[in-house]
Amino acid sequence: MPDIIATGEMLIDFVSTEAGVSLVDAPAFTKAAGGAPANVAVGAARLGLSSGFMGMVGDDVFGRFLQQTLEENKVDTSALRFSTEARTALAFVSLRADGERDFIFYRHPSADMLYSPEDVDPQYVASARIFHYGSISLGAERSMAATLHALDIARQHDLFISYDPNLRLNLWSSEQAARNGIQIGWPHANLVKVSEEELYFLTGIADHDQAARSLWHDRLKLMVVTLGSRGTLYFTPDASGKVPGYSVPVIDTTGAGDGFLAGLLYKLAPSLDALAASSLEQPVLHSALRFANAVGALTTTRRGAIPSLPTLSQVEALLPPPE
Repeated sequence: MPDIIATGEMLIDFVSTEAGVSLVDAPAFTKAAGGAPANVAVGAARLGLSSGFMGMVGDDVFGRFLQQTLEENKVDTSALRFSTEARTALAFVSLRADGERDFIFYRHPSADMLYSPEDVDPQYVASARIFHYGSISLGAERSMAATLHALDIARQHDLFISYDPNLRLNLWSSEQAARNGIQIGWPHANLVKVSEEELYFLTGIADHDQAARSLWHDRLKLMVVTLGSRGTLYFTPDASGKVPGYSVPVIDTTGAGDGFLAGLLYKLAPSLDALAASSLEQPVLHSALRFANAVGALTTTRRGAIPSLPTLSQVEALLPPPE
């Protein structure tokens, strides 16, 4: 059974073939498999963890392409469901000249939004060691109920629970709805990965330390705040610090945070008991974060999310230790 199970959305990213332009000016697009939880599942598998994905795609050519992509990357798809009610979600993505991504989603509704508690296999969830989820599945009634049901099962079986409050404002009715939805998922997690922009969005607090501690709860063992090429801040119940990042030629930042999280979970997997007991040694955590920073950086050097996720040998061979 998988070491890690990820649940949530899986979709087709149509990525602009030209960087530095808006979607309006993009001349053409390349098809790529995507969706943050699926990216984490594939990223973990490429690094060597056994991995599975739970969710729903359309019973259409894009849904079958996504299933094929997972299987080609050695991600178990036995818990993947296919909807005849809605089609697979699509997203069009470009990297603008200011370095930010331009998104438009086609989900009205999409199959992932119709994933229901009845689609969740309790035995499958219980078989894993790590359960990972994101916030996008919390934005629709059925997929939110399914996610919370799976989280209940994961907690009952003492899985280590990882959360990515992935902010996509155009998937929510308002900023407040996004904050509320993200907060629904927050109390369940043992590990949270959040960008500095997302941290400020959730708290309105500019100081990273104060903002992170304002969101702390008893189940949380590690919060990481990603800073792009500047590295990563980390917070544990009784410590905090910063681990430097890597500078690389950036082609497309889509999936970089997912690659980072896959790398972090891969490196922490042998030490989950120590992390859960708040007894993880600082050198082990620092090493895991350096590795995760390298994975995240490498993910930006190619277009698309899943196509750009590196293998273990690529991470170890390509990047020297940061200065």
